[in-house]
Amino acid sequence: MQYCQLFLLYRFKTVIHFADYPRRKHLRPTPKTTKEKRKEWIRVAESFHFNISIISRGKGKSAVAASAYRSGEKIKNEYDGIVHDFTRKGGIAHTEILLPQNAPQEFSDRGTLWNSVEKIEKSKNSQLAREIEIALPQELDREKQIELVREYVKENFVKVGMCADIALHDKNDGNPHAHILLTMRPLNEDKTWGAKSKKEYILDENGEKVKLKNGNYKTRKINTVDWNEQDKAEHWRKAWADITNKYLEENNIQDKVDHRSY
Repeated sequence: MQYCQLFLLYRFKTVIHFADYPRRKHLRPTPKTTKEKRKEWIRVAESFHFNISIISRGKGKSAVAASAYRSGEKIKNEYDGIVHDFTRKGGIAHTEILLPQNAPQEFSDRGTLWNSVEKIEKSKNSQLAREIEIALPQELDREKQIELVREYVKENFVKVGMCADIALHDKNDGNPHAHILLTMRPLNEDKTWGAKSKKEYILDENGEKVKLKNGNYKTRKINTVDWNEQDKAEHWRKAWADITNKYLEENNIQDKVDHRSY
């Protein structure tokens, strides 16, 4: 009975996916598990939140609107002429933009950055930005929280060519968190936007192009970057858990987070 109660507690308090439950020996309760240890598991699991979503025009979303809301700024979307004013929004603790070396310096202004994204994306269902929302450890002070997010973003996103728009929110309600908006199109060395994908001709066993009945040659789409690969999400999740635990340890905090809890 105690086992079932703990199972349900995990299931609804931490939203762990229990399809993997038998393999997680470090989380498996035993008859000798103490009440204090169970509480520790629950507290550690609850402290980890990491969500990835896509800002898509096809779903009525705008990268400019998303940035204005998260940063608490007023920005006009030149794509549709709508002005997004969130200057009265509270709880904005910190904002900044981090850019790769081959990004134009004017992208340091978020209005310029996201209007450039809106302009280059022509399709009505374009994917405009990737957003990562992460819970921040309350045990760290604001300065350390900012350093933590900045180091994580530089190492995992800016380093490979993404522009990052960061906003830390804290309403003093016990839920400090960060929103990270990331560009999805690579930049060329000349600081212009590059292609998300390219076409590659499919060749037959003789190395010749395969011609279709309509006269065109058979091709396939090749992504120019690996940012949309399925294993990236898990890689980014683990990287956030690892760097968070590093900061906690460096600041003599015994708590740890585990990216395997959802």
